[in-house]
Order: sequence, then structure tokens, then C-alpha cells
Amino acid sequence: MLLHILVFILTFCIMEFMAWFSHKYVMHGFLWSLHADHHKKDHDSWFERNDAFFIFYAVVSIGFFLLWQHDILEIGLAIGLGIFAYGLAYFTVHDIFIHQRFKLFRNANNRYAKAVRRAHKMHHKHVGKEDGECFGMLVVPFKYFKK
Repeated sequence: MLLHILVFILTFCIMEFMAWFSHKYVMHGFLWSLHADHHKKDHDSWFERNDAFFIFYAVVSIGFFLLWQHDILEIGLAIGLGIFAYGLAYFTVHDIFIHQRFKLFRNANNRYAKAVRRAHKMHHKHVGKEDGECFGMLVVPFKYFKK
């Protein structure tokens, strides 16, 4: 049981690196065509092409659930839940809190919330795929905590 909890926590933490890596090198790289509408909206839809990245990580998470369910990988459930929990946290922070796709958490104004908003605002300052910064989501560089 302890191993599963540790794997869950480790998976959640590794997902922040995976989000940073895929955002910097995949979304702002060879799949910019899917991510570009997130930086500069070019449609009237509530959905963005950028939302396709959610599907990729959901499939990976489901894959680990299936590996566990079919007794192929004992820690598959912990890994799948870690990926799912990170995806839920990312969705809550990025889509709900920052971009207000749902009108919730509008009054969150603590130091961490302000730092996340500042860092993401700096990321969106760049509308092209080059010269970006702040590609992570939950781990915010210290400089954004300063007033």
C-alpha cells in the first residue's frame, strides 16, 4: 500500500515535468498547429484544437488502469491515478482558474494564485511559438511570487 501511495505521488510530480517538456518541445514545437489557437484564438468555438492534448494524457492514464486491471502491472492503478490527478489539477488551475472557461475561483487571491497568474500571463505574452517562457503549470518560478 505504501509503495502505491509513493508511486502515485511520484507520478503526480513527474507529470509537472512532463507537462513542462511537452508544452515547450511538443506544443511549441512540431505540434504548434494544435496549440496555436490557445495563444491566439482564431475561431468562435468554446473548444480549442489545443484541447486535443488532454486526450493524449487521458489515453495514457487509461492505459495504466487497463494494465492494472488485467494484472499486467501491479502499480498501474497508482500511475494511472497519478496522471489523472495531475490532469485534474492542471485543468482546474489552467482552464478554470486562469482562463476562466468556467466562472469559478475568481476571487482566489493568495500569493500562489497571484504567482500562477503572473507566470501564465508572461507565457501568453508571446503569441508565436518562439521565445516562450514559463512552460510548467503548478511549479512557478520564484520570481513570480515577488510583489
